[in-house]
Parts: sequence; structure tokens; C-alpha cells
Amino acid sequence: MNIQSMWKRLGLVLCFVTLPVLSRTQASSPEHWGYDGKDDPKHWSKLNPEYALCGTGHTQSPINITNANKEDLPPLQFNYNAVPLSIVNNGHTVMVNYAPGSTMTVGDTTYALKQFHFHHPSENHINGKKYDLEAHLVHADADGHTAVVAILFKRGDTPSPLLDTLWTNISPEKEKVVEVSSVFIDVKDLLPSSTGYYTYAGSLTTPPCTEGVTWYVFKTPVSISKAQVEAFAKLYKHDNRFIEPTNHRDIRESK
Repeated sequence: MNIQSMWKRLGLVLCFVTLPVLSRTQASSPEHWGYDGKDDPKHWSKLNPEYALCGTGHTQSPINITNANKEDLPPLQFNYNAVPLSIVNNGHTVMVNYAPGSTMTVGDTTYALKQFHFHHPSENHINGKKYDLEAHLVHADADGHTAVVAILFKRGDTPSPLLDTLWTNISPEKEKVVEVSSVFIDVKDLLPSSTGYYTYAGSLTTPPCTEGVTWYVFKTPVSISKAQVEAFAKLYKHDNRFIEPTNHRDIRESK
């Protein structure tokens, strides 16, 4: 065999060795999802088999909260601490990572606060009404069960000082975590004055739309300014999932 023939054969071998590697690399890239066009919530379940629940689940969130049953429910007890600010514009929302040590207790269960983030406009509705912004405080208990506390914001004359702090420190560069050790925040500053709530069994509102999430939605909205709403809208015109069917779920309301 001459040298030219050997190089041709070697080139074919390299070609067949390299192609599967490229295919694996492409397959491992994360599926993009979003809120518009072919990547919007109606299409999430088709983007990746791992997102199937987004289309087939029966206890999906968010929902229109209506016809709630009033009951003697345990109060939400918050033990939140001030922590150094860690904030990221992750390409879907503005998220604040929360340092360990802050908890919420409901009855006999204690949940650790992991992070909180925002949706514009609100994802959950109350009796058909949507709000200008919604914060999700994401918690997990010792067994990994997720609980989300939802705070609804209504545009008014009173701005939220904490939101001013957060918006000021958002990086224009997506997926860049900004750590500001000199700035301490306390998520208690977002809570409404009245902590009455609705609760229902639901899911994450983003892929993979995992179910088994307990939702606690405050009944009383919190005031934010027009400028604060507009500042978030400049980053995300809308990042809210559509309302999902209730499917005869039990929605409870604290007295």
C-alpha cells in the first residue's frame, strides 16, 4: 500500500471516530425554553422528554385561585436572617441565592429557604385577577420536598426598598452571579403585613415542571412603584407561565 492510500484510509477512520463524539456533544447541550414563540410554555413538553410533565401533569402551576375553602390552617412562621447579596440575571428571571440558615415552619414541618426570584406579570391569579409582579420564595424540607411562598405585588405609590437594592445590583450580563458582601438583604422585608394565605398542591412553574410542590400564596398584595415594575419589564417583558387547569384540586384558605 502506498503512502497516499494509507492517508486516505486513516482519514476515513478518523471521520467515523469523530462523528459520534460530535453527536454526543450536541445531544448533551441543554434545551432552550422561554416564554415566546416555539419555546413558549405551550411547547415546553415537546422540547425535551424530561419536560413531559409540563404537558401531561395534573397538578401544574400556576392556577387561578378561586372557590377556596376557609379552614383553620397553621400560621406560616418565618425565621429569615439577613444575608450578603448574591444575585443573578439567569436568562429567565432575576434570582437571589440565599445563604443557609433561614427557615419557614408550617405546623410540624420546617423548610430551608434556598432562593427567591420574580415573574412579571404574576403567574398565580386570585379570582381572575393578575398582579404586576410575583416573587417566589423557594424552600425545601429535610426530605427534599419543595414549598414555594408566593408574594403578589400591586403597583402603587409606595416603592419597595428591598427591590430598589436588588434592581441596582443586577448585572446586565446574563448568568453572571453578582456577590456583594457589603450589602445585606433580608427577605422578610418583602413579606406583606398580613400573612393570611391560600395553599394548594402544584408544581414548579418552569421546566421540568416537577409536581409535588406545596404552594402558599399570600392573600394580601404588597405595594411597589411604577418605576420598579418598569425596571423589571425592561429585562423581561413577561416571564410568566400561562394559567394551568385546576383539575378539581383542593384549594384552601386560612381564616
